[in-house]
Amino acid sequence: MRVYRGEFATPAADRKPTADLLASAADGVPAVRVTAPPRQVAFGRRDARESGFERAKRAARDAGFPAVERDVGGRAVAYTGATLSFGVAVPTGDGRGSIDSRYEVATEALRGALRGLGADVVRGEPPAAFCPGDHSLRVAGEANATDDGKIAGLAQRVRADAALVAGVLVVSADDPGPIARVTDPVYDALDVPFDPDSVGSVADAGGPGDPDAVARAVEDAFVEGAWGDGEREIVRVDGGDA
Repeated sequence: MRVYRGEFATPAADRKPTADLLASAADGVPAVRVTAPPRQVAFGRRDARESGFERAKRAARDAGFPAVERDVGGRAVAYTGATLSFGVAVPTGDGRGSIDSRYEVATEALRGALRGLGADVVRGEPPAAFCPGDHSLRVAGEANATDDGKIAGLAQRVRADAALVAGVLVVSADDPGPIARVTDPVYDALDVPFDPDSVGSVADAGGPGDPDAVARAVEDAFVEGAWGDGEREIVRVDGGDA
């Protein structure tokens, strides 16, 4: 599996490696990237069709979060600079896999990685969560005051030759507050229900609050899982050392 590493200072530059992941998968080699993108609110395709889209983008910018648009589905997601983004691209030729099976593999890989770090997480999400959808992870039970806050959501982009399963993962206990504060007015503009108390984190679930440690664990889970063979070819997207 190809493992893409490296970060960029701007949201626009940080999006470019996605094309490399899909190109690798189209050539038959699955690829993964787990990173902490620059501060931003990334809007999905559904958001762009809403009448309040321009107002939502203004709300994000007013809160100090640049507004960007992404190609995968799902609703707007806020990244603080410590929030993780992950993407796994796999071939789709010859009828390999389905949308549902890819979601299943990715969700279980992510859950396994977090549980291996000591985070008590389960599938599902609380009501009125950010990036609402069927493929989510939340804090299990009453780990602490945030109860069952959502920590991860997944979306998917499918082409004829490759598919990208992408998601957001809230790691630090410092992230839920800023994420909730910007998501609230953004979702209000989009007319999407949102409960500010619905945001959790890996740290809230009993896992580490260090984005770097969590990123490597998630990367390992995909490399060693159903889509990988345990071997990795590291590609630096920013010119740094592996």
